[in-house]
Amino acid sequence: MAAAEHEGPEPVRRPPVTGPGERLALNGMGSFEWDLDAGTVELDEAAMAVFDLGPEEFDGTPEGVSLHIRPEDGDRLTEAIAGVLESGGDTYGAYFTVQRRDGLDQWTHTSGRILRDGEGQSRRIVGIVRDATAELAHATLLRKLEAARAQQTTIVQRTTEALSRAVTVDDVTAALTGAGALERLGADGLALGLVEGGTIKIIALSGESLEILSERRFTRLDGSLPLSHAVLTRQARFVTSLSELGGEFPLLADYLNRIRFDAAAYLPLIAQAKAIGGLVLFYRRRSEFSPEERNLCLGLAGIVAQSLQRALLFDQEREFATGLQAAMLPRRIPDITGGEIAVRYHAAWSGREVGGDWYDVISLPRDRVGIVVGDVQGHDTHAAAIMGQLRIALRAYAGEGHPPSTVLARASRFLAELDTERFATCMYAQVDLETGGVRAVRAGHLGPLIRHTDGRTGWPKVRGGLPLGLASVFEQEEFPETRLDLVPGETLVLCTDGLVEEPGTTITQGMAALAQAVRSGPQAPEALADHLSDRLWERWGSGDDVALLVLRRAPDPGTHRAPRIHQYVHQADPEGLSEARYALRQALRDWGMPELADDVELAAGELLVNALLHTDGGAVLTMEVLPEPVRRIRLWVKDRSSVWPRRRTPGEAATTGRGLLLVDALATHWGVESRGDGKAVWCEFTVGGSPRSIE
Repeated sequence: MAAAEHEGPEPVRRPPVTGPGERLALNGMGSFEWDLDAGTVELDEAAMAVFDLGPEEFDGTPEGVSLHIRPEDGDRLTEAIAGVLESGGDTYGAYFTVQRRDGLDQWTHTSGRILRDGEGQSRRIVGIVRDATAELAHATLLRKLEAARAQQTTIVQRTTEALSRAVTVDDVTAALTGAGALERLGADGLALGLVEGGTIKIIALSGESLEILSERRFTRLDGSLPLSHAVLTRQARFVTSLSELGGEFPLLADYLNRIRFDAAAYLPLIAQAKAIGGLVLFYRRRSEFSPEERNLCLGLAGIVAQSLQRALLFDQEREFATGLQAAMLPRRIPDITGGEIAVRYHAAWSGREVGGDWYDVISLPRDRVGIVVGDVQGHDTHAAAIMGQLRIALRAYAGEGHPPSTVLARASRFLAELDTERFATCMYAQVDLETGGVRAVRAGHLGPLIRHTDGRTGWPKVRGGLPLGLASVFEQEEFPETRLDLVPGETLVLCTDGLVEEPGTTITQGMAALAQAVRSGPQAPEALADHLSDRLWERWGSGDDVALLVLRRAPDPGTHRAPRIHQYVHQADPEGLSEARYALRQALRDWGMPELADDVELAAGELLVNALLHTDGGAVLTMEVLPEPVRRIRLWVKDRSSVWPRRRTPGEAATTGRGLLLVDALATHWGVESRGDGKAVWCEFTVGGSPRSIE
């Protein structure tokens, strides 16, 4: 084929072309020459084959060349050539698609060179065309393989990251079945089973329609199902047609008709050369497992197996540790007369879920009861073991009848002699529920919270010493006692710091939250303990152990004909006096005797002020109706001082000394009685009418 002659530079010399058969042998490559002036194109026989053009259909024009080229590819190729011609470039190259007559698409590549005359005008284009299908298919395969490798790497990384945070078996199943878990695994469904004795227990299912497999949550490890077969043989099995499994595993046939998956990988979970379970990954629209996909499934099974092995070991250790701690805590709380006690213990949410917090209730001589909460330093089995020994020692010292200060001093010495670097904080109190007397001591621990009968709460100032163990090391085994009064119906709350501490906040905020929860909580100790657990332990996030003890002295409303109220007034409580006066006035109104309110309120105020000013503690105020032989109101003010009051005759300029004179003038009778370690000043008021009963 000769091109039209033009003036200008010598045309490019091409190598001589051999016969037609040899041309076609050059990997589907042919040549062309395009005369831009004449608008004609010459193709050699090989080029005709590349363009899939027959001699009878090619008319030698550029349009004829494009007969089997996709229109959009033809436009793109025309734009590429026009761009080179306009820019003065010398060469171009482009890929396009030829739609062959056999219905297949053929990727084709062309490259050409622009020949110009002496003035730079384009005259001819010479070049080659070749079948690039195999070339692009290889490149496409490489790209697919690279994308698959990247996807597999992402699957492994995401799965490893999700399982790295799993501590328990429940954590592992949550990581495999939670939001986005199947997407991380690159699967459409999942079943996870653990070997337990001679069975496989399905512990996790995820994926549409797989819930029916829960009917066979426990299956014998006998190879009668594909998962148990994979576990027994320790060989993975890749199935691309689930329906075919029905013939081999008849027990599974009914389920295979109801699950909507096309393929599955049955994978044994091997850890430390032992089959601990099996994993099934289900897929839709999958007809094969490539070698890379098989390796990915095996890798995922290895990751899951290692995570499960760690979780199983952790759960076993936690079960042992919590069992140890449960054995260290009292198995039951003794029944008490004159009150109710409720206890709660919550383990921390993380770690071994075991620590050194404890509670105890100890029956003491003379119908008293000892209550204690404490916390040994640390959150491990060692702390639990020390806690158990310390609890038993403290119980023994208390049971011998020692005063609270001695009990803690001996307990501190005991802990120091255990040859451990751990210390412990503790709050211990002896309670006489008949009189309401409380002897409290602290060893570096949070003091008690009291809820009064009118709903108010307060933190009485309980003096304290160093933590147990440290007190003996520093030779400061002094634990001063604080005397408190618990009137009928009042509640005493003891707890460890896990109930009032939250990271990032001060303990005073937690104490305020506890006081508010106690104020708003129910009266019964069991219900109040549940209320505090729900409100506070959950609120703080359960990051620490919590021991809680709630003691309520039984209410004393008196009888139907002889009602009674009690009120405790703290020495450092400025609101206590006004609350007491209000309680007296309200009670007299409820009992149908409002006419006595002014006299009773004035007398009570004088007696309370005397007790608070001249003693070292608070005072217990009691008002009751005495129906026999004559109906009257009796008012009691009890304190812990053994010094009896004296009625004086103050001078005209004196500012004090008139309290008992007022009481003597207002009351029908008054007097003083010895009460335990203190005294009670009383006065009576005659009632004009019958009091109403109260509920």
